[in-house]
Amino acid sequence: MNITEKSAYLKGLAEGLQLDAAKPETKLISALIDLVSELSEKVAELEHDVETLNDYVDEVDEDLGRLEETLDVGDDEDDDSETCDHDCDRCLFPEDEDDFEDDEDEDEGFRCLTCPSCGEKIYFDESMDPSDLLCPACGKPVSEEEEEGQSEV
Repeated sequence: MNITEKSAYLKGLAEGLQLDAAKPETKLISALIDLVSELSEKVAELEHDVETLNDYVDEVDEDLGRLEETLDVGDDEDDDSETCDHDCDRCLFPEDEDDFEDDEDEDEGFRCLTCPSCGEKIYFDESMDPSDLLCPACGKPVSEEEEEGQSEV
């Protein structure tokens, strides 16, 4: 028996007692039964809403799972090769800049600019036009003409 059915049962019990409506106790019991009835209706509505939201969250979770599989997002916290000197997840370059000097043939073809808006270091393939770049940190365009600290990596 759900809460709405229990509320209806209590109301039926009270009506079956044929209590004197003029007595204050009967008025109190009637008011309490009405309150229980209203509360049971609200609880039923909330249960329906929660069920709907749970279904929606399950759908979003499934969609997110498929998206993670598509993007091949892993939980490789032990992989330190994808860190940078500013502790972010955007940079794919080693934390220590000396690593670039040690592996010069691996890093050939990359350039580095500093975003004039936020100061973020941006590494990119030298075949790319720097005027087409957007800073991954602030989202603003990076213009090579405004950049004084550009260098080849």
